Amino acid sequence: MESTNLFRGYGKVNPHLEDQSPHHQYTSSKRRILIFSVSSILLLTLIIGLALAALIHESNSESEESLFLSSSNPAESIKTVCDMTQYPSSCFSSISSLNSPAKPDPEVIFKLSLQVSISDLKNLSSFLISFNDVSSQAAVKDCVSQFDDSLSKLNDSLSAMEVGPGEKMLTLEKVKDIQTWVSAAMTDQDTCIDGLEEMGSKFLDEIKAKIERSKEFLSISLAIIAKMQALLEKFDLKLH
Repeated sequence: MESTNLFRGYGKVNPHLEDQSPHHQYTSSKRRILIFSVSSILLLTLIIGLALAALIHESNSESEESLFLSSSNPAESIKTVCDMTQYPSSCFSSISSLNSPAKPDPEVIFKLSLQVSISDLKNLSSFLISFNDVSSQAAVKDCVSQFDDSLSKLNDSLSAMEVGPGEKMLTLEKVKDIQTWVSAAMTDQDTCIDGLEEMGSKFLDEIKAKIERSKEFLSISLAIIAKMQALLEKFDLKLH
């Protein structure tokens, strides 16, 4: 009986030893590589999916913002433009007080800012003409002349934006010209202040306060036209 059992057991291989065969090791290694590869692909797919979702969300947000700005919300459009200036509150209140179109864009808002500057400068010129200060009469006269020159430059800027059907209100060339004209108008006001200071006008502080207010409006116009391209992009528009 013992010999029979020995005979039956002869030639059998330990299952644990069989698992350690080279073929089995190769199969296990191959399986691990396959699992790792599939996991990597799934992880990479997830990362790409999340990145695409973020890009789509950002694109949709920008499109919604552009649509919102260019739709029926003139106050928000004016605020967006004015936030690009050094005096956002003054910009918003002065432009909002005008009769703006139902759907203002940066070009229209800039045009309105020019109208504010022109109106204020006209009032300033009339204010100076009313003065009877003999000691500063020559300086005041020079100021009025300089303000006339400033008004001419601002009116040239408005005229450049008056276009016919199908024509572009602003081009790159027009933007450069208008920047030059508005900057020159601000220089005229600085020259006026210098002249009044030299003459020792007793009304200098009063006049200077009004000129600084006028310069503030010009600064607003200058900031808007200087950043026109970036502003147009916010409204999903382009500089022609």
